[in-house]
Amino acid sequence: MSNAPSTSPAVDSKTTENQPLLQIRDLQVGFKTQRGFIPAVKGVDLTLNAGQTLAIVGESGSGKSTTAQAIIDLLPGAGKVTGGEILFEGRDLTKLSAKAMQDVRGRLIGYVPQDPMSNLNPVWNIGFQVEEAIRANGVAQGKDARKRTIEVLQEAGLSDAGDRLKQYPHQFSGGMRQRVLIGIGLSARPKLLIADEPTSALDVTVQRTILDHLATLTRDFGTSVLFITHDLGLAVERAEQLVVMYKGRVVEAGPSAEILANPLHPYTQKLVAAAPSLASRRIQSARRPDTTKTLDISSVGAADNELIARADARENTPQKNLITLESVSKIYKIRQGGFKTKELKAVDDVSFAIPRGTTRALVGESGSGKSTVAKLVLQLEDITSGRIDFEGNSVADIRGRDLLAFRRRVQPVFQDPYGSLDPVYSVGDTIAEPLVAHRVGDRKSRQARVRELLDQVALPLSTVNRYPNELSGGQRQRIAVARALALKPDVIVLDEAVSALDVLVQGQILTLLTDLQAELGLTYLFITHDLAVVRLVADTVSVMQKGKIVESATTDEVFDNPQNIYTQKLLEAIPGAHFSFGR
Repeated sequence: MSNAPSTSPAVDSKTTENQPLLQIRDLQVGFKTQRGFIPAVKGVDLTLNAGQTLAIVGESGSGKSTTAQAIIDLLPGAGKVTGGEILFEGRDLTKLSAKAMQDVRGRLIGYVPQDPMSNLNPVWNIGFQVEEAIRANGVAQGKDARKRTIEVLQEAGLSDAGDRLKQYPHQFSGGMRQRVLIGIGLSARPKLLIADEPTSALDVTVQRTILDHLATLTRDFGTSVLFITHDLGLAVERAEQLVVMYKGRVVEAGPSAEILANPLHPYTQKLVAAAPSLASRRIQSARRPDTTKTLDISSVGAADNELIARADARENTPQKNLITLESVSKIYKIRQGGFKTKELKAVDDVSFAIPRGTTRALVGESGSGKSTVAKLVLQLEDITSGRIDFEGNSVADIRGRDLLAFRRRVQPVFQDPYGSLDPVYSVGDTIAEPLVAHRVGDRKSRQARVRELLDQVALPLSTVNRYPNELSGGQRQRIAVARALALKPDVIVLDEAVSALDVLVQGQILTLLTDLQAELGLTYLFITHDLAVVRLVADTVSVMQKGKIVESATTDEVFDNPQNIYTQKLLEAIPGAHFSFGR
């Protein structure tokens, strides 16, 4: 920490022991829509002291992110603060001019937004964008700015930051892009850091690095942290105080450990009951009548004897491999400046198979090659060497009409719910797009299918005419899942498909995917960094590190008796893994 710039002291004469750093009183925020003015935040109160960490939890659309954006006047164009006060060091931020707010934003209050892709400019390299923020906030200038750029990226978990400055956002994984945003948010050593789902795109080991760094800032510089998160493990492990929001209101607040160990409000109890843990068992197995120790989210559909019978038959009957990877490698050539290039082996001699109707989870750190494997299976990238077979045929040989048929049978759900939805398409048009592209049904039948899918992913029918910018991150991801299900594919490749979802919706989606698998015999390649989720959905697990598979076995074997040291570290790093939630 000796290299840290002394840009602005974390605590000054304005902040006393008796005066909170941030105090929100009766905050009310609404959005102007085609259907009139809709309130999103309805009288929120919260208090955050200097050096303290507070987490806001709640389901998608509860008003968490809207509250955070209101603090620094970054509400979307249609959003407006209609009442209440936001006091920062005694000043009401809602009454500041735009210019005065610019002096506060970034320098005094840092912000890490939820979506790493849409908040980085695709035409500028990473080094330029971080350096620009450092200069704008007055942290450093000239050569010192470039030096500080490397420092903040290293602090945020990019060990090879110096070599990556000339790379562009599309060349980074989702987790690496998130680390860039975290570096920018921390660059000015702000008094308050607002972090909106700061680790949702990060694997558990990098997550721990980031959170340890935030804890160091809190301790050494008196920096306060306001987390917006759906991860209850993160909340209990990293936040002293907890605020639970539901439908725009605060329903419970207090010390995080007390609330999560003994939740009083029915909504908080629901959240805690739905949180996956390492003690969980596979949803499908947990639905069997002879199993009693299950999670609430696992009990959905327990009365459906036909589904249970099909699940048992699938698990007890050996299935042929639907997808097989043999010694697959992928090498990228990265520009080093001028005509020089450097080879990066993103996937290195990977082999595994997925029997029909089963789920293979692929886990590992950000940048380990998981998403690249997904792109290779989907034929969005060419294989450098090795072979991928689908029903015994090499996917590399599929061309023309056969490729279109392959895409209909193998559908993706991507990591980024913001970048994967077209902003000019309504929700209804987005879900119907695959049906139109593959000429399935007529207009009336497509509309019926859209309504059916909205119901399956727990979204109201009124969503059909809304646009992506009117939806929360979790709602957008549900739309992406619905779109992937539209064609009733054989295989779904889920790349961090539930990372943006709160625990209740996550439980609904995982149960939905499990039910569909049992009913339709779907095959899943489930890519995630959330090992507790893996425990719920996967039959087999492959652990990746630096492009290689270091461990591969059944889910129970990997979790109960991990052989590789890296796998053991992943399991140990899960936030709240050893906390006893009040279920």
